[in-house]
Amino acid sequence: IVILLFLQGASSSAARINPEKKYQDYWCKKHCGISEYKVKTGQRVDCLTTSHAIEFDFANKVYEGIGQAMFYSSMTGKKPGIVLIIENYQKDKKYLDILKNTAQCFGFDYWTISPKNLNR
Repeated sequence: IVILLFLQGASSSAARINPEKKYQDYWCKKHCGISEYKVKTGQRVDCLTTSHAIEFDFANKVYEGIGQAMFYSSMTGKKPGIVLIIENYQKDKKYLDILKNTAQCFGFDYWTISPKNLNR
């Protein structure tokens, strides 16, 4: 059982090039935001800027990201925003398309980030 748990943990961490927090810290600092801004209900906005409540998510979690950004917007009075983490464009493009269409329909902003952004 110990070996199985070790292997399971190793495979889940190997699935991502970088942890979400690394992208969040890089982007939020670059945009002069506040990381992990705590709202009155206890949840934390990934990055609060002067204009946006930003949620970061890996591409396959785009639906969760949209919902969280909308909630954080309602809690802060800021415009909702999403930074979608694209680690494999070919695999993640369908999620980016979903985000583009939804953002256009509901009028919120989004950005993308990838591992190459962190290496600049």
